[in-house]
Amino acid sequence: MADSRALPKYLQLKREILGWLEAGRYVEGDRMPTEHELAERYGMSRQTVRQTFGELEQEGRIHRVQGKGTFVSGPKASLRLRVDAGGLKERQAWDDEPDAHQPQAGRPEEQQSQYGVLSELQLRDGGPRELSSAYREALSRAASADSPLSAASHRPAPVDVQTIGIVTTYISDYIFPHIVRGAEAALRSRGYRMVLTSTDNDKTKERESLEMLMREPLSGLILEPTRSAEGNPNSSLYLALDYKRIPYVMINERYAEMSCPVIKVNDEAGTYKATEHLIALGHRRIAGFFKTDDLQGMNRLKGFTGAHRDHGVPLLPEGVVQYTTATKDSWPEQAAAAMLGDAAAGPTAIVCYNDELAVRLLQTIRSAGLRVPEDLSIVGFDDASLATATEVKLTTLTHPKTDMGARAAEWIVALIEGRPLESREYVYEPELILRGSTSEPRG
Repeated sequence: MADSRALPKYLQLKREILGWLEAGRYVEGDRMPTEHELAERYGMSRQTVRQTFGELEQEGRIHRVQGKGTFVSGPKASLRLRVDAGGLKERQAWDDEPDAHQPQAGRPEEQQSQYGVLSELQLRDGGPRELSSAYREALSRAASADSPLSAASHRPAPVDVQTIGIVTTYISDYIFPHIVRGAEAALRSRGYRMVLTSTDNDKTKERESLEMLMREPLSGLILEPTRSAEGNPNSSLYLALDYKRIPYVMINERYAEMSCPVIKVNDEAGTYKATEHLIALGHRRIAGFFKTDDLQGMNRLKGFTGAHRDHGVPLLPEGVVQYTTATKDSWPEQAAAAMLGDAAAGPTAIVCYNDELAVRLLQTIRSAGLRVPEDLSIVGFDDASLATATEVKLTTLTHPKTDMGARAAEWIVALIEGRPLESREYVYEPELILRGSTSEPRG
């Protein structure tokens, strides 16, 4: 290949193959060298070759036949961008088709102006030609990372590479390894490749993760929204996925304005059951601790307050503690310590956002000189492994974890393969697991 080291390797190979086609080295119907042969010849990975083939196939220069190989196609497809009164437009045209958008000979100038054609750019082989000032401005806007018309957004997933991206808020903590393990096993059994990334529940990192994955030859995505109760500043990237027809499935929750398939737990029903259990034991002073920057926490708070309302039990005036990702490491313990310092008016039971918080509050309860469940009952959520890892075994609500990951993988494979889903929403009903952290209140 010619010295073009400034270009990514897949573009260097693309330029080389286009040169072969223009020179007639390979003509329509000819079988192309295999991915392995090209990788060996040019000292690059097969993944790089696949990316090159994917772009050429998207442009109509080649096509693949299952079990036979890759072949040169017929008339070349060219991507045409048009600037008109509505902004930058895109359409696909074949080289041998008449262009309906070209100004026609004899058409009055004012009619051409009303028609809206300012200029047209054909992208193929050598790149742009006759770039007008209007086009420079429009292409500059389209080149932004969050534009669905950017170069990155038109990079296709090669047909024979089925890569699934998985974006979770965390990877190695709490229940997330189980979710990932379930998805990975299901994808591997179907011959799919998985790329995993996490956001640390940070919206900037969510954007970075999406941008990174969209530079991959991506076939689909499984995502957990980041701080879903605080809106979706990265909506342009999700619109770009829609624009590129890359399917995605959300787990645990989905952003409020979106209608993509989602697999989640009935969080409201879970905390309703937990609170109802405590009320049935005789507790009337019940505190709730909820992380409210995600919709799971908001729904768990809703279940907690709903059970109080339905059973006619008034909430403690200071009985609901809300915290966020930014305050989760300190505020819940501080609030609990303040509550437990008032033995007469403090809570006799606590419902927690999850098991992780419940285990942390066990130390706060011990520091206050209280015992679980003799002096204070506590309920978690998610039935994480740490729920049974302490001397007090937590009463908790189930979370499907591994099954959720596997189901999400099955859904995304179905969408990629064009099979309909039975529903666009699957909701697990959590079950209350009774262990040793709840009992009747003293006295």
